[in-house]
Amino acid sequence: MLTPWRLFLCQMALNIFYHIAKASLCLGGQDIFATVRENSPTGEIIAHLSINGDPGASSIRLCLTGENADWFYLEGRTIRLNSSFSRTLDREVLGSVLIAALTCYEDDIIRSRYRIMVEILNENDNMPYYLEDTIQPRYISELLTVNSMVFTVKARDGDGDTITYMTDKSTADASYFRIDLPNSGMVILDKPLDYETKTQLQVVIFAVETTTKEKYSTTATVTVNVLDGDDQYPQFQPCAPVYEDGDHNICTNPVYSVNITETDEDAVLYFSPGPIHAEDGDKDILTPLVYSILSGDGNGRFTIDSKTGEISLRQRVENRLLTPSFRLRIMAAQVNDPKKYSVATALVHVVSENRFPPFFNKTVYKGFLIESSSPATLVTTYGNQVLVVQAIDRDFRDGINPKIHYTMQPLTGSNKLYHISQDGIVIAKTDRLRAFDRHILEVIATDEESGETAHASVDIEVLQRGQPVPRSPFGEERLFGDMNAGMAGGIAALVLLVAVTVLFLFLWLAKRRRERRDPADRGAVALGKHPNVSLRWFQQEASSPIAPRHVL
Repeated sequence: MLTPWRLFLCQMALNIFYHIAKASLCLGGQDIFATVRENSPTGEIIAHLSINGDPGASSIRLCLTGENADWFYLEGRTIRLNSSFSRTLDREVLGSVLIAALTCYEDDIIRSRYRIMVEILNENDNMPYYLEDTIQPRYISELLTVNSMVFTVKARDGDGDTITYMTDKSTADASYFRIDLPNSGMVILDKPLDYETKTQLQVVIFAVETTTKEKYSTTATVTVNVLDGDDQYPQFQPCAPVYEDGDHNICTNPVYSVNITETDEDAVLYFSPGPIHAEDGDKDILTPLVYSILSGDGNGRFTIDSKTGEISLRQRVENRLLTPSFRLRIMAAQVNDPKKYSVATALVHVVSENRFPPFFNKTVYKGFLIESSSPATLVTTYGNQVLVVQAIDRDFRDGINPKIHYTMQPLTGSNKLYHISQDGIVIAKTDRLRAFDRHILEVIATDEESGETAHASVDIEVLQRGQPVPRSPFGEERLFGDMNAGMAGGIAALVLLVAVTVLFLFLWLAKRRRERRDPADRGAVALGKHPNVSLRWFQQEASSPIAPRHVL
Protein backbone atom coordinates (compact mmCIF):
# COMPACT_ATOMS: atom_id res chain seq x y z
CA MET A 1 0.00 0.00 0.00
CA LEU A 2 1.30 3.32 -1.05
CA THR A 3 1.82 5.93 1.48
CA PRO A 4 0.57 9.46 0.75
CA TRP A 5 4.08 10.59 0.29
CA ARG A 6 4.83 7.99 -2.31
CA LEU A 7 1.53 8.60 -4.01
CA PHE A 8 2.41 12.29 -4.36
CA LEU A 9 5.77 11.47 -5.91
CA CYS A 10 4.17 9.08 -8.39
CA GLN A 11 1.59 11.64 -9.35
CA MET A 12 4.31 14.22 -9.96
CA ALA A 13 6.33 11.82 -12.08
CA LEU A 14 3.30 11.04 -14.24
CA ASN A 15 2.59 14.74 -14.82
CA ILE A 16 6.18 15.42 -15.86
CA PHE A 17 6.21 12.47 -18.26
CA TYR A 18 2.91 13.59 -19.78
CA HIS A 19 4.12 17.10 -20.50
CA ILE A 20 7.40 15.83 -21.93
CA ALA A 21 5.61 13.42 -24.23
CA LYS A 22 3.11 16.05 -25.35
CA ALA A 23 5.77 18.73 -25.96
CA SER A 24 7.66 16.43 -28.29
CA LEU A 25 4.94 16.93 -30.94
CA CYS A 26 6.39 20.44 -31.81
CA LEU A 27 9.91 19.19 -31.55
CA GLY A 28 11.96 17.60 -34.28
CA GLY A 29 11.86 20.68 -36.56
CA GLN A 30 14.68 23.00 -37.64
CA ASP A 31 15.31 26.32 -39.35
CA ILE A 32 14.43 26.22 -43.04
CA PHE A 33 16.86 27.40 -45.73
CA ALA A 34 15.54 26.93 -49.24
CA THR A 35 15.70 28.34 -52.76
CA VAL A 36 13.06 29.12 -55.38
CA ARG A 37 13.41 30.40 -58.93
CA GLU A 38 12.14 33.83 -59.83
CA ASN A 39 8.71 33.84 -61.49
CA SER A 40 7.91 30.35 -60.16
CA PRO A 41 4.19 29.41 -60.28
CA THR A 42 1.92 29.32 -57.27
CA GLY A 43 2.07 26.15 -55.21
CA GLU A 44 5.79 25.65 -55.84
CA ILE A 45 7.19 23.54 -52.95
CA ILE A 46 9.51 25.48 -50.68
CA ALA A 47 10.24 22.92 -47.93
CA HIS A 48 8.87 19.93 -45.99
CA LEU A 49 8.48 20.19 -42.21
CA SER A 50 10.14 17.65 -39.89
CA ILE A 51 8.25 18.25 -36.61
CA ASN A 52 7.02 15.24 -34.63
CA GLY A 53 3.35 16.04 -34.49
CA ASP A 54 0.82 15.94 -37.30
CA PRO A 55 -0.91 19.33 -37.63
CA GLY A 56 -4.02 17.77 -39.05
CA ALA A 57 -4.50 15.06 -36.38
CA SER A 58 -3.16 16.42 -33.13
CA SER A 59 -3.71 19.45 -30.95
CA ILE A 60 -0.75 21.41 -32.34
CA ARG A 61 -1.15 24.47 -34.58
CA LEU A 62 1.38 25.91 -37.05
CA CYS A 63 1.49 29.55 -38.09
CA LEU A 64 3.60 31.52 -40.62
CA THR A 65 4.68 34.93 -39.47
CA GLY A 66 7.23 37.50 -40.44
CA GLU A 67 7.88 40.14 -43.14
CA ASN A 68 7.36 37.89 -46.16
CA ALA A 69 5.00 35.34 -44.64
CA ASP A 70 2.27 36.19 -47.17
CA TRP A 71 4.42 34.66 -49.93
CA PHE A 72 3.97 31.19 -48.35
CA TYR A 73 1.17 28.94 -47.26
CA LEU A 74 1.04 25.59 -45.40
CA GLU A 75 -0.34 22.41 -46.79
CA GLY A 76 0.07 19.72 -44.13
CA ARG A 77 3.77 19.38 -43.49
CA THR A 78 4.68 21.30 -46.69
CA ILE A 79 5.41 24.99 -47.20
CA ARG A 80 4.41 26.20 -50.68
CA LEU A 81 4.83 29.42 -52.68
CA ASN A 82 1.85 31.78 -52.59
CA SER A 83 1.98 33.68 -55.92
CA SER A 84 -0.55 34.45 -58.64
CA PHE A 85 -0.79 35.68 -62.24
CA SER A 86 -1.00 39.29 -61.10
CA ARG A 87 1.46 38.79 -58.25
CA THR A 88 4.64 37.21 -59.56
CA LEU A 89 7.76 36.45 -57.62
CA ASP A 90 10.04 39.25 -58.88
CA ARG A 91 13.56 39.23 -57.50
CA GLU A 92 14.17 42.78 -58.73
CA VAL A 93 11.21 44.00 -56.62
CA LEU A 94 11.35 41.80 -53.53
CA GLY A 95 15.07 41.40 -53.21
CA SER A 96 17.13 38.23 -53.25
CA VAL A 97 15.82 36.64 -49.99
CA LEU A 98 12.37 36.08 -48.46
CA ILE A 99 12.34 35.90 -44.64
CA ALA A 100 9.55 34.43 -42.48
CA ALA A 101 9.05 32.33 -39.33
CA LEU A 102 7.18 29.12 -38.52
CA THR A 103 5.63 29.04 -35.00
CA CYS A 104 4.30 25.81 -33.44
CA TYR A 105 1.50 26.18 -30.86
CA GLU A 106 0.32 23.50 -28.43
CA ASP A 107 -2.78 24.31 -26.46
CA ASP A 108 -2.26 27.87 -27.60
CA ILE A 109 1.13 27.86 -26.05
CA ILE A 110 4.17 28.53 -28.22
CA ARG A 111 6.26 25.43 -28.06
CA SER A 112 8.81 26.15 -30.84
CA ARG A 113 9.75 28.71 -33.56
CA TYR A 114 11.79 28.11 -36.68
CA ARG A 115 13.31 30.63 -39.13
CA ILE A 116 12.48 30.45 -42.82
CA MET A 117 14.94 31.98 -45.31
CA VAL A 118 14.23 31.45 -48.99
CA GLU A 119 16.66 32.71 -51.63
CA ILE A 120 15.10 33.83 -54.92
CA LEU A 121 17.19 32.56 -57.80
CA ASN A 122 17.56 35.15 -60.55
CA GLU A 123 15.99 34.65 -64.00
CA ASN A 124 17.01 36.79 -67.01
CA ASP A 125 13.61 38.38 -67.42
CA ASN A 126 14.62 42.02 -67.86
CA MET A 127 16.03 43.85 -70.87
CA PRO A 128 18.60 46.61 -70.55
CA TYR A 129 17.33 50.18 -70.54
CA TYR A 130 19.07 53.52 -70.97
CA LEU A 131 19.11 56.22 -68.37
CA GLU A 132 17.13 59.02 -70.02
CA ASP A 133 19.49 61.81 -69.10
CA THR A 134 22.36 60.10 -70.92
CA ILE A 135 20.62 59.89 -74.30
CA GLN A 136 19.30 63.44 -74.57
CA PRO A 137 20.27 65.62 -77.60
CA ARG A 138 23.80 66.99 -77.43
CA TYR A 139 25.23 70.31 -78.61
CA ILE A 140 28.85 70.09 -79.74
CA SER A 141 31.09 72.75 -81.28
CA GLU A 142 32.47 71.98 -84.71
CA LEU A 143 35.89 72.92 -83.31
CA LEU A 144 35.96 69.80 -81.10
CA THR A 145 39.09 67.87 -81.97
CA VAL A 146 39.14 64.31 -83.23
CA ASN A 147 39.60 61.60 -80.55
CA SER A 148 37.83 63.76 -77.97
CA MET A 149 34.94 62.41 -75.90
CA VAL A 150 31.62 63.63 -77.22
CA PHE A 151 29.28 62.15 -74.58
CA THR A 152 28.71 59.05 -72.45
CA VAL A 153 25.66 56.81 -72.43
CA LYS A 154 24.61 54.61 -69.52
CA ALA A 155 22.27 51.61 -69.51
CA ARG A 156 21.02 49.46 -66.66
CA ASP A 157 19.85 45.85 -66.48
CA GLY A 158 17.36 44.83 -63.82
CA ASP A 159 18.98 41.42 -63.54
CA GLY A 160 22.37 42.95 -62.94
CA ASP A 161 23.87 41.57 -66.13
CA THR A 162 27.04 43.06 -67.60
CA ILE A 163 26.36 45.45 -70.50
CA THR A 164 28.56 46.42 -73.43
CA TYR A 165 28.01 49.26 -75.93
CA MET A 166 28.54 49.51 -79.66
CA THR A 167 27.55 51.90 -82.47
CA ASP A 168 25.52 50.96 -85.51
CA LYS A 169 28.00 51.15 -88.41
CA SER A 170 25.27 51.03 -91.07
CA THR A 171 23.86 54.49 -90.34
CA ALA A 172 24.72 57.53 -92.43
CA ASP A 173 26.61 59.34 -89.65
CA ALA A 174 28.34 56.32 -88.14
CA SER A 175 31.74 57.38 -89.47
CA TYR A 176 31.82 60.37 -87.12
CA PHE A 177 31.81 58.33 -83.88
CA ARG A 178 33.35 55.28 -82.26
CA ILE A 179 33.39 53.51 -78.86
CA ASP A 180 36.85 52.42 -77.74
CA LEU A 181 35.92 50.80 -74.40
CA PRO A 182 32.78 48.69 -74.89
CA ASN A 183 31.90 48.64 -71.19
CA SER A 184 32.29 52.38 -70.66
CA GLY A 185 29.61 53.81 -73.00
CA MET A 186 32.00 56.65 -73.86
CA VAL A 187 31.43 57.94 -77.43
CA ILE A 188 34.55 59.33 -79.15
CA LEU A 189 34.70 61.74 -82.13
CA ASP A 190 36.29 59.86 -85.03
CA LYS A 191 35.93 62.46 -87.82
CA PRO A 192 36.13 66.28 -87.92
CA LEU A 193 32.85 68.16 -87.66
CA ASP A 194 31.88 70.89 -90.13
CA TYR A 195 28.90 73.11 -89.43
CA GLU A 196 28.88 74.46 -92.99
CA THR A 197 28.21 71.01 -94.48
CA LYS A 198 26.30 69.20 -91.72
CA THR A 199 24.58 70.80 -88.75
CA GLN A 200 23.02 67.71 -87.20
CA LEU A 201 24.21 64.12 -86.77
CA GLN A 202 22.58 61.00 -85.38
CA VAL A 203 24.38 58.07 -83.78
CA VAL A 204 22.66 54.76 -82.99
CA ILE A 205 24.05 52.91 -79.94
CA PHE A 206 23.29 49.33 -78.87
CA ALA A 207 23.42 48.21 -75.21
CA VAL A 208 23.84 44.41 -75.15
CA GLU A 209 23.97 41.84 -72.35
CA THR A 210 27.23 39.92 -72.45
CA THR A 211 26.88 37.38 -69.59
CA THR A 212 23.57 35.78 -70.60
CA LYS A 213 22.63 33.34 -73.28
CA GLU A 214 19.68 35.50 -74.38
CA LYS A 215 21.90 38.54 -75.15
CA TYR A 216 19.05 40.93 -74.68
CA SER A 217 19.75 44.44 -76.05
CA THR A 218 18.25 47.88 -76.35
CA THR A 219 18.84 50.72 -78.81
CA ALA A 220 19.10 54.48 -78.42
CA THR A 221 19.44 57.18 -81.08
CA VAL A 222 21.32 60.21 -79.85
CA THR A 223 21.06 63.46 -81.83
CA VAL A 224 24.21 65.56 -81.98
CA ASN A 225 23.68 69.21 -82.96
CA VAL A 226 26.79 70.82 -84.39
CA LEU A 227 27.40 74.37 -83.22
CA ASP A 228 29.07 76.85 -85.54
CA GLY A 229 32.65 77.72 -84.66
CA ASP A 230 34.71 80.61 -85.94
CA ASP A 231 36.77 78.62 -88.43
CA GLN A 232 35.71 80.07 -91.81
CA TYR A 233 37.06 83.07 -93.70
CA PRO A 234 34.94 85.83 -95.25
CA GLN A 235 33.49 85.15 -98.69
CA PHE A 236 32.64 87.80 -101.28
CA GLN A 237 29.16 87.49 -102.81
CA PRO A 238 27.86 86.19 -105.10
CA CYS A 239 29.94 83.08 -104.64
CA ALA A 240 31.07 81.44 -107.88
CA PRO A 241 31.08 77.64 -107.24
CA VAL A 242 33.92 75.67 -108.80
CA TYR A 243 33.42 72.33 -107.05
CA GLU A 244 30.41 70.64 -105.48
CA ASP A 245 30.12 67.09 -104.15
CA GLY A 246 27.09 67.33 -101.89
CA ASP A 247 28.99 67.74 -98.61
CA HIS A 248 31.63 70.25 -99.68
CA ASN A 249 31.18 73.32 -101.85
CA ILE A 250 34.21 75.27 -103.02
CA CYS A 251 33.70 78.64 -104.63
CA THR A 252 35.84 81.59 -105.66
CA ASN A 253 35.42 85.29 -105.13
CA PRO A 254 33.70 87.08 -108.02
CA VAL A 255 35.42 89.69 -110.16
CA TYR A 256 33.43 92.92 -109.88
CA SER A 257 33.29 95.28 -112.86
CA VAL A 258 31.82 98.69 -113.66
CA ASN A 259 32.04 101.22 -116.52
CA ILE A 260 32.65 104.93 -116.06
CA THR A 261 33.16 107.84 -118.47
CA GLU A 262 35.53 110.76 -118.46
CA THR A 263 32.76 113.01 -117.16
CA ASP A 264 31.93 110.93 -114.06
CA GLU A 265 33.04 112.39 -110.74
CA ASP A 266 31.93 112.21 -107.07
CA ALA A 267 29.66 109.28 -107.88
CA VAL A 268 28.89 105.95 -106.21
CA LEU A 269 29.86 103.03 -108.44
CA TYR A 270 27.41 100.20 -109.04
CA PHE A 271 29.29 97.04 -109.88
CA SER A 272 28.31 93.86 -111.67
CA PRO A 273 27.43 91.06 -110.88
CA GLY A 274 26.34 92.86 -107.73
CA PRO A 275 27.41 95.31 -105.04
CA ILE A 276 30.73 94.68 -103.31
CA HIS A 277 29.67 92.64 -100.30
CA ALA A 278 31.25 89.87 -98.24
CA GLU A 279 29.87 87.58 -95.54
CA ASP A 280 31.49 85.64 -92.74
CA GLY A 281 31.87 82.02 -93.80
CA ASP A 282 30.44 80.96 -90.42
CA LYS A 283 26.78 81.47 -91.30
CA ASP A 284 25.56 81.05 -87.74
CA ILE A 285 28.00 83.63 -86.36
CA LEU A 286 28.24 86.28 -89.13
CA THR A 287 31.07 88.22 -87.55
CA PRO A 288 31.10 91.92 -88.65
CA LEU A 289 33.59 92.73 -91.43
CA VAL A 290 35.67 95.79 -92.33
CA TYR A 291 36.47 96.72 -95.96
CA SER A 292 39.58 98.40 -97.35
CA ILE A 293 41.31 98.99 -100.71
CA LEU A 294 44.70 97.29 -100.77
CA SER A 295 45.87 98.65 -104.14
CA GLY A 296 44.73 100.42 -107.30
CA ASP A 297 42.88 103.34 -105.71
CA GLY A 298 44.66 105.81 -108.06
CA ASN A 299 46.06 108.03 -105.28
CA GLY A 300 42.69 108.58 -103.67
CA ARG A 301 40.66 108.57 -106.87
CA PHE A 302 38.55 105.77 -105.37
CA THR A 303 37.38 105.46 -101.75
CA ILE A 304 35.53 102.66 -99.97
CA ASP A 305 33.10 102.68 -97.05
CA SER A 306 34.74 100.47 -94.42
CA LYS A 307 31.41 99.16 -93.15
CA THR A 308 29.34 98.70 -96.31
CA GLY A 309 32.00 98.17 -99.00
CA GLU A 310 30.49 100.89 -101.19
CA ILE A 311 33.08 102.39 -103.59
CA SER A 312 32.91 105.99 -104.78
CA LEU A 313 34.75 107.81 -107.58
CA ARG A 314 36.19 111.07 -106.21
CA GLN A 315 38.19 112.37 -109.20
CA ARG A 316 37.29 112.14 -112.86
CA VAL A 317 39.53 110.51 -115.45
CA GLU A 318 41.22 113.06 -117.69
CA ASN A 319 42.04 110.80 -120.64
CA ARG A 320 40.55 107.36 -121.09
CA LEU A 321 43.15 106.50 -123.72
CA LEU A 322 45.93 106.91 -121.16
CA THR A 323 44.05 105.17 -118.34
CA PRO A 324 41.51 102.85 -119.94
CA SER A 325 40.94 100.83 -116.76
CA PHE A 326 41.70 100.48 -113.05
CA ARG A 327 42.22 97.28 -111.04
CA LEU A 328 41.28 97.58 -107.37
CA ARG A 329 42.16 94.95 -104.76
CA ILE A 330 39.46 94.90 -102.08
CA MET A 331 39.98 93.22 -98.70
CA ALA A 332 37.24 92.17 -96.25
CA ALA A 333 38.53 91.17 -92.80
CA GLN A 334 36.82 90.10 -89.55
CA VAL A 335 36.63 92.87 -86.99
CA ASN A 336 37.50 90.53 -84.10
CA ASP A 337 40.23 88.67 -86.00
CA PRO A 338 41.94 90.56 -88.86
CA LYS A 339 43.89 87.44 -89.74
CA LYS A 340 40.69 86.03 -91.15
CA TYR A 341 40.25 87.96 -94.39
CA SER A 342 39.49 87.57 -98.09
CA VAL A 343 40.53 89.57 -101.17
CA ALA A 344 38.54 90.27 -104.35
CA THR A 345 39.24 92.21 -107.55
CA ALA A 346 37.18 95.12 -108.84
CA LEU A 347 37.72 96.32 -112.44
CA VAL A 348 36.77 99.86 -113.42
CA HIS A 349 36.63 100.41 -117.20
CA VAL A 350 36.77 103.93 -118.63
CA VAL A 351 34.53 104.03 -121.72
CA SER A 352 33.35 106.72 -124.07
CA GLU A 353 30.13 108.46 -123.25
CA ASN A 354 27.18 106.56 -124.58
CA ARG A 355 24.65 108.82 -126.33
CA PHE A 356 22.78 106.44 -128.60
CA PRO A 357 21.36 103.00 -127.84
CA PRO A 358 21.86 100.17 -130.35
CA PHE A 359 19.00 99.37 -132.73
CA PHE A 360 18.14 97.05 -135.62
CA ASN A 361 17.19 98.53 -138.98
CA LYS A 362 14.44 95.92 -139.25
CA THR A 363 11.99 94.54 -136.79
CA VAL A 364 11.67 91.22 -138.69
CA TYR A 365 14.38 89.56 -140.74
CA LYS A 366 13.40 86.91 -143.28
CA GLY A 367 15.54 83.81 -143.57
CA PHE A 368 15.49 80.70 -145.75
CA LEU A 369 17.00 77.23 -145.54
CA ILE A 370 16.92 74.45 -148.10
CA GLU A 371 16.22 70.99 -146.75
CA SER A 372 19.55 69.18 -146.38
CA SER A 373 21.37 66.50 -144.40
CA SER A 374 24.24 68.84 -143.65
CA PRO A 375 24.82 69.26 -139.89
CA ALA A 376 25.24 73.05 -140.15
CA THR A 377 24.17 75.62 -142.75
CA LEU A 378 24.19 79.40 -142.90
CA VAL A 379 20.71 80.94 -143.04
CA THR A 380 20.17 83.01 -146.21
CA THR A 381 17.75 85.75 -147.13
CA TYR A 382 16.24 87.07 -150.39
CA GLY A 383 18.47 86.63 -153.40
CA ASN A 384 20.23 83.73 -151.67
CA GLN A 385 22.40 86.18 -149.72
CA VAL A 386 23.76 85.24 -146.30
CA LEU A 387 21.45 86.60 -143.60
CA VAL A 388 23.25 89.06 -141.31
CA VAL A 389 21.34 90.29 -138.26
CA GLN A 390 23.43 93.15 -136.97
CA ALA A 391 22.58 96.05 -134.69
CA ILE A 392 23.62 99.62 -135.44
CA ASP A 393 25.14 101.94 -132.84
CA ARG A 394 25.40 105.61 -133.87
CA ASP A 395 28.04 106.21 -131.22
CA PHE A 396 30.45 104.72 -133.79
CA ARG A 397 31.22 106.21 -137.17
CA ASP A 398 30.67 102.97 -139.07
CA GLY A 399 27.72 102.04 -136.84
CA ILE A 400 29.44 98.84 -135.65
CA ASN A 401 29.91 98.52 -131.89
CA PRO A 402 32.48 95.77 -131.14
CA LYS A 403 31.12 95.47 -127.59
CA ILE A 404 27.68 94.29 -128.73
CA HIS A 405 26.93 90.71 -127.79
CA TYR A 406 24.26 88.74 -129.65
CA THR A 407 22.03 86.08 -128.16
CA MET A 408 19.10 84.20 -129.63
CA GLN A 409 15.95 82.94 -127.97
CA PRO A 410 13.35 80.74 -129.67
CA LEU A 411 9.80 82.04 -129.79
CA THR A 412 8.58 78.74 -131.28
CA GLY A 413 9.70 75.15 -130.86
CA SER A 414 13.25 75.55 -132.14
CA ASN A 415 15.35 75.12 -129.04
CA LYS A 416 19.04 74.41 -129.80
CA LEU A 417 18.43 74.35 -133.56
CA TYR A 418 19.94 77.77 -134.26
CA HIS A 419 23.01 79.72 -133.20
CA ILE A 420 24.02 83.32 -133.87
CA SER A 421 27.64 84.38 -134.11
CA GLN A 422 28.95 87.65 -132.76
CA ASP A 423 28.98 88.92 -136.35
CA GLY A 424 25.21 88.45 -136.58
CA ILE A 425 25.35 85.35 -138.82
CA VAL A 426 22.67 82.74 -138.08
CA ILE A 427 23.70 79.07 -138.28
CA ALA A 428 21.17 76.22 -138.35
CA LYS A 429 21.40 72.50 -137.66
CA THR A 430 19.93 71.56 -141.04
CA ASP A 431 19.94 67.81 -140.50
CA ARG A 432 17.30 68.28 -137.79
CA LEU A 433 14.97 70.39 -139.94
CA ARG A 434 12.31 69.32 -142.46
CA ALA A 435 10.75 71.02 -145.46
CA PHE A 436 7.91 73.45 -144.70
CA ASP A 437 9.18 73.96 -141.12
CA ARG A 438 8.93 77.53 -139.93
CA HIS A 439 10.61 78.99 -136.88
CA ILE A 440 10.51 82.45 -135.36
CA LEU A 441 13.40 83.51 -133.13
CA GLU A 442 14.20 86.60 -131.10
CA VAL A 443 17.65 88.15 -131.42
CA ILE A 444 18.91 90.31 -128.54
CA ALA A 445 21.82 92.67 -129.02
CA THR A 446 23.37 93.79 -125.72
CA ASP A 447 25.88 96.60 -125.38
CA GLU A 448 28.27 95.13 -122.82
CA GLU A 449 29.50 98.57 -121.84
CA SER A 450 26.22 100.41 -121.34
CA GLY A 451 23.96 97.40 -120.79
CA GLU A 452 21.46 98.70 -123.37
CA THR A 453 19.67 96.17 -125.55
CA ALA A 454 17.91 95.97 -128.90
CA HIS A 455 15.48 93.30 -130.08
CA ALA A 456 14.51 91.90 -133.47
CA SER A 457 12.81 88.78 -134.82
CA VAL A 458 14.00 86.31 -137.44
CA ASP A 459 11.39 84.39 -139.46
CA ILE A 460 13.00 81.27 -140.98
CA GLU A 461 11.35 78.97 -143.55
CA VAL A 462 12.68 75.61 -144.67
CA LEU A 463 12.33 75.08 -148.44
CA GLN A 464 12.20 71.81 -150.36
CA ARG A 465 15.26 70.41 -152.08
CA GLY A 466 15.73 72.17 -155.43
CA GLN A 467 13.36 75.00 -154.60
CA PRO A 468 15.02 78.38 -155.31
CA VAL A 469 15.31 81.06 -152.66
CA PRO A 470 12.98 84.03 -153.48
CA ARG A 471 14.74 87.05 -155.01
CA SER A 472 12.64 89.65 -153.23
CA PRO A 473 9.70 89.89 -150.83
CA PHE A 474 7.32 90.62 -153.77
CA GLY A 475 8.85 88.46 -156.56
CA GLU A 476 6.69 86.08 -158.59
CA GLU A 477 8.50 83.29 -156.92
CA ARG A 478 6.35 83.92 -153.86
CA LEU A 479 3.28 82.98 -155.93
CA PHE A 480 4.72 79.54 -156.41
CA GLY A 481 6.41 79.33 -153.10
CA ASP A 482 4.75 76.03 -152.34
CA MET A 483 5.20 74.48 -155.87
CA ASN A 484 8.10 72.75 -157.53
CA ALA A 485 9.97 74.31 -160.49
CA GLY A 486 8.27 72.21 -163.21
CA MET A 487 4.76 73.07 -162.09
CA ALA A 488 5.61 76.78 -161.84
CA GLY A 489 7.05 76.78 -165.43
CA GLY A 490 3.98 75.07 -166.88
CA ILE A 491 1.62 77.58 -165.33
CA ALA A 492 3.72 80.51 -166.60
CA ALA A 493 3.67 79.12 -170.18
CA LEU A 494 -0.11 78.69 -170.05
CA VAL A 495 -0.59 82.28 -168.90
CA LEU A 496 1.64 83.53 -171.77
CA LEU A 497 -0.31 81.51 -174.39
CA VAL A 498 -3.62 82.91 -173.18
CA ALA A 499 -2.25 86.47 -173.35
CA VAL A 500 -1.04 86.02 -177.01
CA THR A 501 -4.39 84.54 -178.05
CA VAL A 502 -6.32 87.45 -176.54
CA LEU A 503 -4.06 89.98 -178.32
CA PHE A 504 -4.49 88.29 -181.74
CA LEU A 505 -8.27 88.19 -181.32
CA PHE A 506 -8.36 91.89 -180.46
CA LEU A 507 -6.36 92.83 -183.60
CA TRP A 508 -8.59 90.70 -185.85
CA LEU A 509 -11.74 92.34 -184.50
CA ALA A 510 -10.31 95.81 -185.06
CA LYS A 511 -9.53 94.99 -188.71
CA ARG A 512 -13.02 93.71 -189.39
CA ARG A 513 -14.49 96.88 -187.96
CA ARG A 514 -12.52 99.11 -190.32
CA GLU A 515 -13.64 97.07 -193.36
CA ARG A 516 -17.34 97.60 -192.55
CA ARG A 517 -17.19 101.48 -192.73
CA ASP A 518 -19.11 103.62 -195.57
CA PRO A 519 -17.27 103.75 -199.04
CA ALA A 520 -17.86 107.56 -199.37
CA ASP A 521 -16.27 108.11 -196.04
CA ARG A 522 -13.41 105.93 -197.11
CA GLY A 523 -13.02 108.02 -200.37
CA ALA A 524 -13.16 111.36 -198.62
CA VAL A 525 -10.59 110.12 -196.29
CA ALA A 526 -8.47 108.97 -199.21
CA LEU A 527 -8.70 112.35 -200.99
CA GLY A 528 -8.01 114.30 -197.89
CA LYS A 529 -4.90 112.33 -197.33
CA HIS A 530 -3.56 111.97 -200.93
CA PRO A 531 -0.43 114.08 -201.45
CA ASN A 532 -1.41 115.33 -204.91
CA VAL A 533 -4.96 116.49 -204.10
CA SER A 534 -5.95 119.84 -202.46
CA LEU A 535 -9.44 120.35 -201.10
CA ARG A 536 -9.09 124.04 -200.36
CA TRP A 537 -10.38 125.18 -203.66
CA PHE A 538 -13.03 122.51 -203.84
CA GLN A 539 -14.44 123.73 -200.64
CA GLN A 540 -14.63 127.35 -201.94
CA GLU A 541 -16.51 126.35 -205.12
CA ALA A 542 -18.90 124.29 -203.28
CA SER A 543 -20.01 127.31 -201.32
CA SER A 544 -21.41 129.02 -204.55
CA PRO A 545 -24.38 127.27 -206.28
CA ILE A 546 -23.83 128.80 -209.76
CA ALA A 547 -20.16 128.57 -209.98
CA PRO A 548 -18.92 126.30 -212.75
CA ARG A 549 -16.86 123.18 -211.84
CA HIS A 550 -13.26 123.39 -212.75
CA VAL A 551 -11.01 120.52 -212.93
CA LEU A 552 -7.57 121.20 -211.80
